[in-house]
Amino acid sequence: MSNKRNSSGDGPNQRQLRVGELIRRTLADVLNRSEIHDPDLNRMSITVGEVSCSNDLKVATVYIMPLMGSVPVEDAIAALARNKGELRHRVASQLTLKYAPDLRFRPDETFDRLDETRRLFADPKVVKDLSSPDDEGDANGDV
Repeated sequence: MSNKRNSSGDGPNQRQLRVGELIRRTLADVLNRSEIHDPDLNRMSITVGEVSCSNDLKVATVYIMPLMGSVPVEDAIAALARNKGELRHRVASQLTLKYAPDLRFRPDETFDRLDETRRLFADPKVVKDLSSPDDEGDANGDV
């Protein structure tokens, strides 16, 4: 029997997803409770949208967005980066991992992509392409 794993590189494995979600929840709780000793960071309302982990779980990329555009995303990332050590310590104390992952903060562009997708689907050419021939016949009164 072969001990090979299916590593086709299609995406994160189950462990990466599970650890990423645990890190996301922990960071969201820490930020929500204002447990970090930085008044600038505690004044910000930050949403942690997603956390993706590297294969070896030593690097966690945290995708964040300030709530309701209260502060520029660059300011929020700078504040989080300043407090990366304390955040990493909080994550390590909550999780039972061999290594505390290095946290890297990036802007969450999910909502921007969603808006762009909605705009594309609203385009008349796309609407026409998506409608089936049966829909066109019904619209003309043909049955």
